[in-house]
Amino acid sequence: MNLSIVVPLYNEDESLTELCDWIVRVVNANNYSYEIILVDDGSKDKSWSVIEKLSAGNKNIKGIKFRRNYGKSAALQVGFEATQGDVVITMDADMQDSPDEIPGLYKMIVDDHFDLVSGWKKKRHDPLMKTIPSKFFNWTTRKMSGIYTLHDFNCGLKSYRKEVVKSIEVYGEMHRYIPVIAKWNGFSKITEKVVEHRARKYGVTKFGLERFINGFLDLLSLMFVSRFGKRPMHLFGFIGCIMFFIGFLAAGYLGVTKLLSVYSNEYARLITQRPSFYISLTCMIIGSQMFLAGFLGELISRKAHDKNHYDVAARVN
Repeated sequence: MNLSIVVPLYNEDESLTELCDWIVRVVNANNYSYEIILVDDGSKDKSWSVIEKLSAGNKNIKGIKFRRNYGKSAALQVGFEATQGDVVITMDADMQDSPDEIPGLYKMIVDDHFDLVSGWKKKRHDPLMKTIPSKFFNWTTRKMSGIYTLHDFNCGLKSYRKEVVKSIEVYGEMHRYIPVIAKWNGFSKITEKVVEHRARKYGVTKFGLERFINGFLDLLSLMFVSRFGKRPMHLFGFIGCIMFFIGFLAAGYLGVTKLLSVYSNEYARLITQRPSFYISLTCMIIGSQMFLAGFLGELISRKAHDKNHYDVAARVN
């Protein structure tokens, strides 16, 4: 199969029929063998009924329904697991992503041999209160991830080589950082393509300004997990050893100066009366705790079997 198109959705019953008809016209015009996987993320409207009707009329359209709303990352992960095509394309269901971009994204994977191509909505139809934070968010992600070829990490319109989606794991709200996750999984051929950003035709946005705060926190979490998730002792053990060593040296210094004072018959306060003694003791205690945290983290990471589990209520094939 040439192409798998994964569409995560939540309360998008108005746009699904028009979107799928448009996708089918484009892929048929290019003679692609294809599947469209619609992942209903616990919608409260008639989205699943629409998906069932679409699937009944076209066996290339498949549906997956969650019992409740898990989020876009969960929908993408389950969609990725179900794909069979050599190239996987993701797009949002709100009609702001144009299916006419599919051939270009497909060719960049097949002909130009990229691992991942991310859409760049260079000209956006969004208010300033959304575009300005988005630019800052993308600038920060570029600096922290080292992926300088992308201007829009969070664009829902992306294409992937099949091996990429089968190798990465998307969880929480990490869909914003799929290029970063792909890079840290060894897929370095990442680029972008300028794509059309269409004005919203149906429904309302499902995201608020809090996504930028959450997005930054998710990036910090991802940076930490990617660097130290499999070797927590390298962080906690290192910090713990440094703190314990500093505290031990300080306590040793206090002990030596006390002994010298006694040997010289000079007056010296009790060590326990000196604030520096408690500071050094605190450093040693915290250092020991940090080292133990790293040791326990190593034990947990070696025994953990990280698997995403989402409660899928129904499927149509």
